[in-house]
Amino acid sequence: MAATPRFRNEAVAAPEADPHLDLARPAPDSDSADRKHPVDETLPPLRMFTSGLQHVAAMYAGVVAPPMILGPAVGLTPEETAFLMGASLFTAGLATLLQTLGFWRIGARLPFVNGVSFAGVTPMVAIGKDRGHDGIAVIFGAIIVAGLLGFLLAPYFCKLVRFFPPVVTGTVITLIGVSLLPVAFNWSQGGNATAGDYGSTTNITMAAVTLVIVLALRKLLRGFLQQIAILLGLVVGTLIAIPVGITDFGAVKDADLVGFPTPFHFGAPQFEVAAIVSMCIVMLVCMTESTADILALGRIVDRPADERTIEGGLRADTLGSAISPLFNGFMCSAFAQNIGLVAMTKVRSRFVVAAGGGILIVLGLVPVAASVIALVPLPVLGGAGIVLFGSVAASGIQTLATAALEKGENALIVAAAVGIGLIPIAAPDFYHAFPKDALVVLDSGISTGCVVAIVLNLAFNHLGRKPGPEPSERETSPAAPAPVAAH
Repeated sequence: MAATPRFRNEAVAAPEADPHLDLARPAPDSDSADRKHPVDETLPPLRMFTSGLQHVAAMYAGVVAPPMILGPAVGLTPEETAFLMGASLFTAGLATLLQTLGFWRIGARLPFVNGVSFAGVTPMVAIGKDRGHDGIAVIFGAIIVAGLLGFLLAPYFCKLVRFFPPVVTGTVITLIGVSLLPVAFNWSQGGNATAGDYGSTTNITMAAVTLVIVLALRKLLRGFLQQIAILLGLVVGTLIAIPVGITDFGAVKDADLVGFPTPFHFGAPQFEVAAIVSMCIVMLVCMTESTADILALGRIVDRPADERTIEGGLRADTLGSAISPLFNGFMCSAFAQNIGLVAMTKVRSRFVVAAGGGILIVLGLVPVAASVIALVPLPVLGGAGIVLFGSVAASGIQTLATAALEKGENALIVAAAVGIGLIPIAAPDFYHAFPKDALVVLDSGISTGCVVAIVLNLAFNHLGRKPGPEPSERETSPAAPAPVAAH
């Protein structure tokens, strides 16, 4: 996604950037106007808070959904499931701070949001089903080992960046957006397929109303108010939903004022080989998706990600995952929906997302505050999600525009990768006869599409290539900036 025109215009007179510099950390005195990159800018406190809150609103449902699914599956009480939800918010905040602020060589230092990964839900349910606290303890033990292994692998995994040219990254970014759209559609119907009002005209109408409100606000508002159009749309949609009767205030009434995710609340972690192997596979899937997400976000904020940036991002992901079980949280990875929010609002400051991480920590410590965010009905969130997730797909299409699809077999690579990546979306039961462990990868269209794109890119553009002039940077470099979009 393109940078804002203001930054582009000011950067024209600046000296040419050295491609060998660490792009994640701008060199001192490199900007003739002594102006920070928008990623490193801080905003006024009110703007920082409201923009951070908008990120929290966009990701909240995604953070609490995995514990909502896992808790009943392993046999936890509703109170214990609620405790897991608060712990997931708390650990998502910690992981987000690791990514945005970072320390040493940990953290991408981009506006990168981390939270509970959906990729681990199916294997975690299989590991802990009907085992109660013991099941949770085994899951936590497996996540700790997988997180530490991923942390050790990060310096080597990041070197795969050379295999992520625009034809690969554009395909994966597009699949990220397209894969998220069914989530928005599910929310728009009510979120619970077993509920009597699932897919009702009321729910879908509320989603449509929210979508129209967000689009109208983006068109009519200017400046800061336009940037928080998603948040304003969620507020307006929720207010409309109250007389409609789909807003549930029960969570606010039952929530405690203060609560802390007591370390190892469900007992000391237990280590079982089968569970560890399963979660290590999930960790590799998450690292693959995070690599694609970091590359996507680097393009969107006009700070292309190099190996060191990816290494720092993966270290933050994996360290956050290893620490999360201490506070009863789960494996953490990038939240692609927030990349869409950055693309749509053009607010690129990592400190805004760090503020969102701080809000997540507070929500984890103050359950009654978290319950206020939970007031947003899923149909309202679904209407806004269509815009958010569609923005990610649009960003991927824009990246593909730089991939020289008219040359070689690049168009074929995109066709095959997108087609295979869409299988879990278009035909969810397609792989039903495969082993459950294989479904960790196969049920993720992002992962399968990414693997196919990488393999085909290697086969067509690297292996057995005849000697000749090297392809241009536009065709091969993952750091090639996307073109500036018309505004």
